[in-house]
Amino acid sequence: MNMASFSPTLLKSNGSSLTSAKMMTMNRITSSSSSPPPVKTSIPSQSTSLPIRSIPGSYGLPLLGPFVDRLDYSWFQGSDDFFRKRIEKNQSTVFRTNVPPSFPFFLANPNVVAVLDCKSFAHMFDMELVDKKNILVGDFMPSTKFTGDRRVCAYLDTTEPQHEQIKSFVMDILKRSSTIWIPTLTTLLDKMFDTIESQLPSGPVNYLVPIQKFNFSFLSRVIAGANPENSPDMAENGYVRMGRWLAVQILPTVPITAFQPLVEIFLHSFPYPFFLVSNDYNKLYEFLEKEGKDVISRGQTEFNLSKEDVIHNLLFTLGFNAYGGFTIFFPSLLSALGSATPDVREKLRQEVREKTGSGGLTFRAVNEMELVQSFVYETLRLNPPVPLQYGRARKDFNLSSHESVFNVKKGELLCGYQPLVMKDPKIFDGPESFIADRFTDKGKELLTYLYWSNGPQNGTTSVSNKQCAGKDFVTLTASLFLAYLFMRYDSVAIVDGSFSVLEKAK
Repeated sequence: MNMASFSPTLLKSNGSSLTSAKMMTMNRITSSSSSPPPVKTSIPSQSTSLPIRSIPGSYGLPLLGPFVDRLDYSWFQGSDDFFRKRIEKNQSTVFRTNVPPSFPFFLANPNVVAVLDCKSFAHMFDMELVDKKNILVGDFMPSTKFTGDRRVCAYLDTTEPQHEQIKSFVMDILKRSSTIWIPTLTTLLDKMFDTIESQLPSGPVNYLVPIQKFNFSFLSRVIAGANPENSPDMAENGYVRMGRWLAVQILPTVPITAFQPLVEIFLHSFPYPFFLVSNDYNKLYEFLEKEGKDVISRGQTEFNLSKEDVIHNLLFTLGFNAYGGFTIFFPSLLSALGSATPDVREKLRQEVREKTGSGGLTFRAVNEMELVQSFVYETLRLNPPVPLQYGRARKDFNLSSHESVFNVKKGELLCGYQPLVMKDPKIFDGPESFIADRFTDKGKELLTYLYWSNGPQNGTTSVSNKQCAGKDFVTLTASLFLAYLFMRYDSVAIVDGSFSVLEKAK
């Protein structure tokens, strides 16, 4: 997930406290686009020497093994049970298996080494051990036609020169966007909730489409400086065009247990051609080209990128990283809020009201909201927007789980399924339970093992690693979103993906 800049109509200050707090916060988030040394990810220590063990599990017979695993993963078991059952069978959180897509019409190799505990999973963030070239969604890579016939930053390894160039540009966008982040957010949330409130007298209002519209409008402004209101087509259809472009790329990799076997036959058997969404992508490209001129120009003059490289990478950052991530994460956050006890909701409300006081919603105020931030972190722990992470071994190396050491060979593909990794019972107490204050006080030490962002939450995003450039902006934005809700409303009721009660603050 990533974010960025400029909209003159939204540059009004949110108070003097915003300026000072913003500078403090943004210095912490992304104070430099220079290249620090590679970050060593903390791997949980083991007090005793561990036994060396061959990696258990099997890829099965050619074609048949991957096909059986594909049916289990996408149909018979689903992704959670698929990995859980293999942990039990192999008596290990590290094992060999196949992860779709595979046979019959994919050239991708589905063979992976699954790493499903915090200690083994952490190896994938050590850039000396793993290569990230072309493995965003495993060995399968959608056609580069989806990204302007070029490999955008997400598919580049840290050793490739353009990775530093493009990531520096994205980090710079994020840093500059801080001046408009809060006023843009609150302006668009006001608009969204005004509309939802007007519809509530007719019954519960589903929030999925309103959030998608909000995300597209908000992220277009702060990432690319492009206001969808200047384009009737984008204002009305931008979020739909973005959604279709995303779906066609990732659909072959998404497990869907319903409507089988039709899903396996028609949705998971072949990659989709770009022409299905070429019109959508071209319209999005033209929108950024016209409305994002300031950001595009800076990418060309300050980072020596071609105009095409700037726009295609902006589109990927906006669409795949930011829009796609938030469209999954915000509903998860609201669902968690709807399931929270009245006591937790009241504590959140009190914290928000106390910290905002007369100063309103600022970065400083949100940074002081420990419970709000912990609630966001716990949602990310249990519902990471991107469930799978991959890394290909750069060399032979020894990989440790909590119980054993395994020899990984150069070229082998590691696969971590985060919803299980983040429930590691050796790291998290009550790992299956949502504990709102888990990451408060001494619990902040657990941020070392919160890996939703392709690295630890307390790690440092840099051009030398593949950690999400917008890691801290994601958690800040989600915290701002929650704080906004509790500033605006005394009571919020959420049921089955819909707002059923929104009681305005008195």
